[in-house]
Amino acid sequence: LREYIKNGLEKYWSPDEISGRMKEDKELFYASKTAIYEWLYTSYSSNLCSFLYSKRYVAKKRKPKTKRTLIPNRRGLELRPDGANNKTRFGHYEGDTMVSGKKTGSKTAFAVLCERKAKHANFRKIDSLKPRTFNGAIKKMSNDKKVKSYTFDNGIENVKYEELEVPTFFCDPYSSWQKGGVENIIKMARRFFPKGSDLSQYSDKYIMWVENILNNKPRKSLGYKTALEVMRENSMFLKVESNIFLIKNTEAKVALRG
Repeated sequence: LREYIKNGLEKYWSPDEISGRMKEDKELFYASKTAIYEWLYTSYSSNLCSFLYSKRYVAKKRKPKTKRTLIPNRRGLELRPDGANNKTRFGHYEGDTMVSGKKTGSKTAFAVLCERKAKHANFRKIDSLKPRTFNGAIKKMSNDKKVKSYTFDNGIENVKYEELEVPTFFCDPYSSWQKGGVENIIKMARRFFPKGSDLSQYSDKYIMWVENILNNKPRKSLGYKTALEVMRENSMFLKVESNIFLIKNTEAKVALRG
């Protein structure tokens, strides 16, 4: 058994692959991947851990599971209107947050709001993920728009969603794909706000510049119209938007950061 495991490791097989192959070869011996890992982390394995992808010589300590946040009177997506689910109606929004890199120690984040059908996005800097702080940002981003519903995940910032006084629905746990619109917007925004960065270092003007870049971008899913054009064509603003803040030269763009 030891020789079989050693030979597998030397061929750069993982413990799972070694264990599975053992069954496939119908050997007279057997060890599960967990048993193989446990043996590798003892003094009897002759430093075979160097063949693992992780090259780890001790078992990784597992973090204790965090207490699950309970959303009061939570409503799942199965209760969301059909017009929101199939994107045949405007006014249904998805919300999420972008956070600063852990190594920065910064609590600053962005509240992000995205209209499901028009793809229109808004960003608002917040100094923490406290529920009332997040709600305040959502309200400010919504006050010039026709809003019929929100869709959020189950994060702690959404606990006091009832204060928004708008029908709100929640994704299944660990199912971020169920709010794919806002996830995609965040992915595009990461070009301008790289992962790991301290979001407190970006000025409000720079954030506005990025927001306008995304909202004035032709989108294939919109027939190559922009999100802003679709919002205007369908009268989704309650009042005339403020002048679009466009910056074309690199020097001005750089000046907006920090």
